[in-house]
Amino acid sequence: MLLLETLQSSPLSFIILSTVLGLMVGSFLNVVIYRLPLMMQRDWETQCAELKGDTLPAHTPFTLAIPRSACPSCGHKITAAETSPLSVIFLARPMFTVPCAHRNTLPLVELITGLLSALMAWHFGFGTAGMAALVFTWS
Repeated sequence: MLLLETLQSSPLSFIILSTVLGLMVGSFLNVVIYRLPLMMQRDWETQCAELKGDTLPAHTPFTLAIPRSACPSCGHKITAAETSPLSVIFLARPMFTVPCAHRNTLPLVELITGLLSALMAWHFGFGTAGMAALVFTWS
């Protein structure tokens, strides 16, 4: 209840919380943006092979959670510290010094989602409209 009272009485605290949540949602969106098309392609190839009567070699599981995230370009396994959207700030993640171009662009989705979340929280404020705007923005 203390959190709800704080969010209602302090617009700045709602904006900050919305920004942090937006950064976290943006981090998950990076996973979805990369993996969902590959999952759909695998499923389509499997269905086509079944219709043709072919057999496909067994694939390793590939879902939103499995296998562990890695850079699509260089194969670097992304550590738990690197998955945090705030790692750019607190761990000084080398966004622009990493030689891999794919890892340099990952924080952009997080940043855009965080900024849009802050904008929605500022414009609509704490309440039903603000929550709906955040969910709509994230989706």
